Amino acid sequence: MRPDTPVSGTHQNAFIGRIDEPGAGELGTALGSAKALWDGLVAGIVAQHGADQEWKSYSPKSGWALRLKRGKRTILWLSPFDGCFEVLFILGDKALAAARHSGLSARGLRALEQAIRYPEGTGVRLLVKGPADLPVIQKLAVLKLEH
Repeated sequence: MRPDTPVSGTHQNAFIGRIDEPGAGELGTALGSAKALWDGLVAGIVAQHGADQEWKSYSPKSGWALRLKRGKRTILWLSPFDGCFEVLFILGDKALAAARHSGLSARGLRALEQAIRYPEGTGVRLLVKGPADLPVIQKLAVLKLEH
């Protein structure tokens, strides 16, 4: 599965056609008011889980995504859109089962139900437009690393 899938629902990766990774200014312009949410989420995952950051693009046609990883293990992917962003988790069976029984919000449970199963795990995608969207992501990051 490709983490930088260019289209998610009605949203499209903000950096399709780019050869070079986006700079902080360009990211801020694309995300708009969601940039503070992006920065807070990234800073929290880095601080709490010792994550490293790595921009990846598999093709200019698909845009760019930021990979947060601990060691070689990917925690999550963030894909920038115009005015919002998407977070993608690839959850193994144990993490997925734990997530289903972890008291996630209705939105989080709906994301699990809609997730697509791939050979490497289940792809759970969450669109972030406001602060209320972050708790489920923070919880899934913990579950991913615990399982």
